Amino acid sequence: MNRTIQPEILEPEQLAIQMPEHQILPNGVSLNIINAGENEVIRIDLLIKGGRWQQSQPLQALFTNRMLREGTSRYSAAEIAEKLDYYGAWLELSSASEYDFITLYSLNKYLPQTLDVLESIVKEPLFPEKELDVIVNNNIQQFLINTSKVDFLAHRGLVKAIYGEHHPSGHLVQEEDYHRINPILLREFYTQNYHSNNCSIYLSGKVDGDSIRRIESIFGTEPFGTDFRIPEEKTFTPVTSAEKRIFIERPDALQSAVRMGMLSLDRQHPDYLKARVLITLFGGYFGSRLMSNIREEKGYTYGISAGIMPYPGQGVLTINAETANEFVEPLISEVYNEIDRLQNELVSDEEFSTVKNYMLGDMCRSYESPFSLADAWIFVQTSGLKDSYFTDALNAVKAVTPQEVRELAQRHLCKENLKEVVSGKKMS
Repeated sequence: MNRTIQPEILEPEQLAIQMPEHQILPNGVSLNIINAGENEVIRIDLLIKGGRWQQSQPLQALFTNRMLREGTSRYSAAEIAEKLDYYGAWLELSSASEYDFITLYSLNKYLPQTLDVLESIVKEPLFPEKELDVIVNNNIQQFLINTSKVDFLAHRGLVKAIYGEHHPSGHLVQEEDYHRINPILLREFYTQNYHSNNCSIYLSGKVDGDSIRRIESIFGTEPFGTDFRIPEEKTFTPVTSAEKRIFIERPDALQSAVRMGMLSLDRQHPDYLKARVLITLFGGYFGSRLMSNIREEKGYTYGISAGIMPYPGQGVLTINAETANEFVEPLISEVYNEIDRLQNELVSDEEFSTVKNYMLGDMCRSYESPFSLADAWIFVQTSGLKDSYFTDALNAVKAVTPQEVRELAQRHLCKENLKEVVSGKKMS
């Protein structure tokens, strides 16, 4: 073996993405099964269609989901934590724009015991006031800590500028919103959204017939919940600020956070998959244009990145960095210089090959485990994408040309639309 010769790089001809086995359970719940992996571990994901876009006031969806583990008709919060810990299980609760997620990791041999806890959490939560007060107060303290951080303030300023304060993606949560949260409000959201007509399940890991039968027995035989109406689809129109530069002062800040952004492509747009190559080249990996110029050559920042944030409807192109106050203006100037280069010059074959190989390798690594496969197909479902998404994404990366990247930059990297949000110390 001659180690002075680089090994040949082979493009994957196709991605072997295992599709879920799909079933409709007797009560109408959609069950998706990904039987993969050798470890005796299983993951259950319950997707509840109802996130912050369906809530009647800020934080309602978040705290409804968060409080599921804080006490049920059968178990106290301490008993839930003790049982899950004893059986080596792990529970994750999360909330997004249009979905709430309940995720349980369990050893197969203890699935009967952990499913018993999961069933109680999903079907009979109590939302106890004492526990809620503790959690709300803890969240208020974390919120106050975050509001002292320039990156947090800059992000809030950017989404507000792009979407407008009346859009759920642009509404900025305030401390008083936490004080409005109460058990009645959470039970209302739970009743409207947490029921069998509004639920789908993903079962991944080492899945056997027994685990499928147990899931069906608990969540697929009889309807659960009380209000079986499907929440209405809601749409909101962004109202983008006319201001180009927004400054959020933080007098004691040691450095400034810079956030630049604008409304961009949604995932159904015909340009989206090839535009991913453009954005990766621009600022989506360590060897990107922004990193090579602004970090490596100029030394203005430790790190800078660009990406498309996946909000429902139109996504948001964001550029994120933190820098010393004196480098804010030159950093922003160099971002525009890199956009000009992408719009006016063809990418060299060597650089283009590097970014495409990086993306292809990353795609191959991303779907190796049963749980990453579950994440991938949950992403497809919640984004409203086709089952061919992964094949289409692979083919787009392989097929895109430097000429197309330049045309995409000309169409979608509009410097005039980029908002500039800076949070930090005001320069004298």
